[in-house]
Amino acid sequence: MNPYIAELVGTTILVLLGNGVVANVVLAKTKGHDAGWVVITLGWGFAVYTAVLCVAEYSGAHINPAVTFALAVAGEFAWGQVPGFVAAQMVGGFLGGMLVYLVYRAHYAVTEDADAKLATFCTAPEIRGAVDNLFSEAIGTFVLVFAVLLTINPTFLLGTSESMEPIEVGLGSIGALRVGFVVLTIGLCLGGTTGYAINPARDLGPRIAHAILPIPRKRDSDWSYAWVPVVGPIVGGIAAALAFLAIPAA
Repeated sequence: MNPYIAELVGTTILVLLGNGVVANVVLAKTKGHDAGWVVITLGWGFAVYTAVLCVAEYSGAHINPAVTFALAVAGEFAWGQVPGFVAAQMVGGFLGGMLVYLVYRAHYAVTEDADAKLATFCTAPEIRGAVDNLFSEAIGTFVLVFAVLLTINPTFLLGTSESMEPIEVGLGSIGALRVGFVVLTIGLCLGGTTGYAINPARDLGPRIAHAILPIPRKRDSDWSYAWVPVVGPIVGGIAAALAFLAIPAA
């Protein structure tokens, strides 16, 4: 699979499943209605796992512009590929939001709460304050990217007693669980302030979908807040990359 297509597909899957669990919990007359925050965070964690599982082999499964920028700053990714990856992720976020609407269309029609409908596309703070909201998004993304950069695969020593060579062994599909658990942890521990977008494509792409879809009795798309889940994650990701580069070599 072409890596740009892989990023589009991976981000689409991420948003379809992640926003899908939000829709299942907050929209009216769903099987999961009012299941609560723990279900949402679990759903998002496993959404990340599933997306990474599907495309990691083809693109590295960034599925997040903040991760792409951070890897480039850390010297782990070519700057020339950054624009294409970010564009693919944004399109994937938009498509994922559109698919959530199609899956839950009947439930959008019977849901009266316009804020709940918006929540199935993008994030919003519980207490508005630009500085606090920006910091929440930045610190959550810092944790995500720092953990990704520090992730290592098991290494075994092979050879004779005179000459031992370290061989890195991948974890295959199980390796994707590591990122899913990090996102789950961030959601449970830090997500109560802004809803932990920690990913510009996960927030801006679906927000655009919300703006253009013919959702019954919807509200505005909260554009005055939309910059926070874009800028915050980028700042947090770059800060994590700089912190990673500052770690002394072993």
